Amino acid sequence: MSRFEKLRQAKLKQLAQCKPLVAASLCRVNRRCGNPRCKCARGQFHTAHVLTYKVKGKTRAVHVPKDMVDEVRRWVQEHKRVKRLIREISNSSLAIIRGHVPASRAAARGKKQSHCRGSPPVSS
Repeated sequence: MSRFEKLRQAKLKQLAQCKPLVAASLCRVNRRCGNPRCKCARGQFHTAHVLTYKVKGKTRAVHVPKDMVDEVRRWVQEHKRVKRLIREISNSSLAIIRGHVPASRAAARGKKQSHCRGSPPVSS
């Protein structure tokens, strides 16, 4: 097994330990509630969190309740981790493919050279 194959297997094992995730961004926003007597009418806005994500190229947003912010933040971080792992697995697979042709050519040259010398091929 090549170095790249071992690396890919290790990354695949990490990917198997995937936790809940969400492909989105968690954003903190400042909002006004609309009550003219509220502190937000005087410039002290309310802080809220929204999750933004794409649907058919358009950005959508959904309000995240305060008690879920930490959990949703972990989901977003998990998505980033999984995305990084997938990129690393893909790069390892590409390296395996790139290394296959030179290795097979070298093996073929070795067989041709042993035949050219006039000696019979060696069987393993």
